[in-house]
Amino acid sequence: MAYNLLPCDREQDYFMPPSLREWLGEGHLVWFVIDAVGQMDLSEFYAAYRSDGWGAAAYEPSMMVALLLYAYCRGIRSSRKIARALEEDVGFRVVAANQQPDFRTICRFRAEHEKALERLFVQVLRLCREAGLVKLGVVALDGTKVAANAALAANRGYEAIREEVRRILAEARAVDAEEDGLFGPEHRGDELPQGLGRRAERLERLEEAKARLEQEVAEEAKTAGEHLAQRREDEASSGKKKRGRKPKVTLSIPDGEAKANTSDPDSRIMKTRQGYVQGYNVQTVVSQDQVIVAVGVTREANDVQQLKPMLETLERTLEAAGIEERPETALADAGYWSEANVTACSRPDGPELLIATTKDWKQRKLLREQGCPRGRIPQGLSSKERMERKLLTKRGRRLYRLRSVLVEPVYGQVKEGQDFRRFMRRGFSAAYGEAALVATSHNLLKLWRSGQSPWGWAKARLN
Repeated sequence: MAYNLLPCDREQDYFMPPSLREWLGEGHLVWFVIDAVGQMDLSEFYAAYRSDGWGAAAYEPSMMVALLLYAYCRGIRSSRKIARALEEDVGFRVVAANQQPDFRTICRFRAEHEKALERLFVQVLRLCREAGLVKLGVVALDGTKVAANAALAANRGYEAIREEVRRILAEARAVDAEEDGLFGPEHRGDELPQGLGRRAERLERLEEAKARLEQEVAEEAKTAGEHLAQRREDEASSGKKKRGRKPKVTLSIPDGEAKANTSDPDSRIMKTRQGYVQGYNVQTVVSQDQVIVAVGVTREANDVQQLKPMLETLERTLEAAGIEERPETALADAGYWSEANVTACSRPDGPELLIATTKDWKQRKLLREQGCPRGRIPQGLSSKERMERKLLTKRGRRLYRLRSVLVEPVYGQVKEGQDFRRFMRRGFSAAYGEAALVATSHNLLKLWRSGQSPWGWAKARLN
């Protein structure tokens, strides 16, 4: 019996050089990312290289930028996994023009161009705006906890850190004395003793954690001292003792309960629904079409102090992107509520604030019990009572209902689709840079799926 089958000859050479254009369809994400990078100003990346042609040849910066953006769109952020994909994945081979930089090169490029990669967020936001996205009538603000590249078990108390620093320094002195005996005080060996390099790195992180604890205690002591001095001054001027508890006088050194993480001293212990995590609090402001218009990272677990900074970040980002439109309404959950926030952020030229004063289920219960308020606003209401009344009106409920359908799906998309559940790099600056890169790739995906690229990509590619 003769089968009529297509041949499968793995030893067959190409008669003509293969074309990367034939490897993927014209509507594939990889072509969109390449074209989008072609629309960006990458002069900041090129400025880091010599312009006289001397030195070893480097990989094309535009290729490296496209590679990182495509990898983040695909949810691959590890430099080792990106290097592996450059061998095994057709999309990665296309975006890199069949070149294969190793994981050290990828990691080094990301670290050396950290600030330039952050600023790509504004350029992509501008592309989204030119394509007709970024509807700013209503924006929503929320935060989410993202694990740091550190474990909870790496937290140490102040005394434990200080003792470990003493031990490592003693070991270093012993090694120095041993080397002096072997090579003489004026000479050194060709290589460091085994393990000393790792101990030096660990010592650096321990000293950073120790300094962080001491700085926090010093700041608390300074604040407490200022409050006490102000309290004494007020009592002296009024001739009466003030009511309430006096500020506590803090110690000059951290107490036994103070802890710092020895892997990533900038990260903090934060509580989530799934338990405690060592990480950072990532903040985002999202437009009506789920485009991220501002991103931030904070060490504070609580969101209440982030409302004003994020609205200011939003203003700076929109200005940098050349977007003249400003949001009319800003939505936030109960984590951002405080009367001080309403006072500080309510401006005639700013957005109207709709901030929940209690959890959503309590608000729904109050609506069932009291119904929608009618008539004129009563005199003498506090800021909290006025906000509660506004949220219970038909207009307030209609607007606030948008919060959960705007910002919460975005976190689902970046955490599930882009696997952004843990930072790959350590330190606050690196965490912010990575969060900005994730937001940039998220907006690129929104632009790709909309089919409304400002340079006519969809029409040129698909027709």
